[in-house]
Amino acid sequence: MSWGTELWDQFDNLEKHTQWGIDVLEKYIKFVKERTEIELSYAKQLRNLSKKYQPKKNSKEEEEYRYTSTRAFLATLNEMNDYAGQHEVISENMTSLITAELTRYVQELKQERKSHFHDGRKAQQHIETCWKQLEASKRRFERDCKEADRAQQYFEKMDADINVTKADVEKARQQAQLRHQMAEDSKAEYSSTLQKFNSEQHEHYYTHIPNIFQKIQEMEERRIVRIGESMKTFAEVDRQVIPIIGKCLDEITKAAESVDHKNDSQMVIEAFKSGFEPPGDVDFEDFTQPMKRTVSESSLSNSRGDGKSEPKFGSKSKGKLWPFIKKNKLMSLLTSPHQPPPPPPASASPSAVPNGPQSPKQQKEPLSHRFNEFMTSKPKIHCFRSLKRGLSLKLGAGPEDFSNLPPEQRRKKLQQKVDELNRDIQKEMDSRDALTKMKDVYIKNPQMGDAASVDHRLAELGQNIEKLRLEVQKFEGWLAEVEGRLPARSEQPRRQSGVYEAQNASGVNSCAQDRESPDGSYTEEQSQETEMKVPATDFDDEFDDEEPLPTIGTCKALYTFEGQNEGTISVAEGEMLYVIEEDKGDGWTRIRRNEDEEGYVPTSYVEVYLDKNAKGAMTYI
Repeated sequence: MSWGTELWDQFDNLEKHTQWGIDVLEKYIKFVKERTEIELSYAKQLRNLSKKYQPKKNSKEEEEYRYTSTRAFLATLNEMNDYAGQHEVISENMTSLITAELTRYVQELKQERKSHFHDGRKAQQHIETCWKQLEASKRRFERDCKEADRAQQYFEKMDADINVTKADVEKARQQAQLRHQMAEDSKAEYSSTLQKFNSEQHEHYYTHIPNIFQKIQEMEERRIVRIGESMKTFAEVDRQVIPIIGKCLDEITKAAESVDHKNDSQMVIEAFKSGFEPPGDVDFEDFTQPMKRTVSESSLSNSRGDGKSEPKFGSKSKGKLWPFIKKNKLMSLLTSPHQPPPPPPASASPSAVPNGPQSPKQQKEPLSHRFNEFMTSKPKIHCFRSLKRGLSLKLGAGPEDFSNLPPEQRRKKLQQKVDELNRDIQKEMDSRDALTKMKDVYIKNPQMGDAASVDHRLAELGQNIEKLRLEVQKFEGWLAEVEGRLPARSEQPRRQSGVYEAQNASGVNSCAQDRESPDGSYTEEQSQETEMKVPATDFDDEFDDEEPLPTIGTCKALYTFEGQNEGTISVAEGEMLYVIEEDKGDGWTRIRRNEDEEGYVPTSYVEVYLDKNAKGAMTYI
């Protein structure tokens, strides 16, 4: 089956068919290109999706990924990222193995097709030229034959006419012979041209055209084979990544199977366990006896009676605070004693400055009175910044030893700190060992460097390691102290006395820490003092985006103030500072010494000079 023999007369149709084949190939190339674009877009969207749900560094989300369920989700995100990478591989392989190859092949195919059909047209033009020569020779032979016949008839007519001279007859005879000779010559030429044409025509239809059409057929068959191979490659590219995609899915399944609800529950206990024990039973208060009312420390208000109780009541009066009370900020504010800023001292001497809270010898008001006062009063809350300012005086960053945390949480934090410091020490020691080796190399090979150049850095590393070791010893001491107090022993945890400290800068009465003895009186025993602090994140989350306050004036310290509470700042008499927030009615003014030091001082301790765009200079005496 050959196009040269079967389609010898279908030159034009073959030309159209081969052009259609090239169009089909180009259409398939376009299809593969769009497929690669879809794969890239899909991979990009998958990567963006995985990135969108990845935990942010140094955020709460990072801490949440310690649970098995969230770790499984993180593994799923990572595997989806690899899954997206396989779709990128599909796109790259299709582009290199199919699109690029077929594009180059199409160009070659077009050139080959053009060459074959050019040879076909040239052969057709040659046979048409031979045909035209044959037709011209045939017409010339036909014309000469007719001319010879007419000359013969004229000679015969002249020869039969008796009136015609002999010379005329001879002339007619010669003319007839000449025409017969020309006819014979034309006949011979026609015969030769005919033989030549038949030979050319046989060569054309049985040799040239079959060869040309055979090449075109082979070209078309190669195109068909090539597009079939490309379609096979199209499938193989997908099939090659299926095992890797399967591994990604297997890893997702493995991560899902690793979810352990029991382990997560235990981690919740470890994360939030306080180490405290539940509060004891509420004591019975007998109002029939002629004695003063005693209130149990485990009540919500955490207030105590003034009178001396019976031994069975007094034995539990030194119990710890109910740990759940600190979540109720309203009750914390209501049960706190009134504490305004300290008054200015009688002299500028530092010994005369009462930096601490006023002597807490006043009788606490009942909870009902406090609640009524809170509901009926109209505090002057100027803005949320003022409210935050008051709370920040007591709710600042926790102490270095994490003493504001419950025992179990404090132990975990201290252990983390010790581990972190040990890692830092190891890093510094590794750096020191590397520098020591470098120094040895420099000593042995002075041309490589100066050994004395690393001495300064080695000294710095030694100092850093010593400092870190001291820090480790300090935190290990606190850790040992906490581990000795954890409920591993049989004795009850020590009851803590004290009330919450918080200060509201909006005009609501501030609170100060005070201590009570079992009989209701106050004691200054420092060993029993425990300040309960509410984590700053409970309130400050709403103010994370607050911009630094601009400077609105300057102030001069009239007295020395030693800021011992959180949020306050120490100032010396005569010191000039910048004012960044006026007194909002709570008796405190916010000042700044430099970019890193700012805080609150009592308004009565400073003389304020506001800028011109404020309401003029103002002095608080």
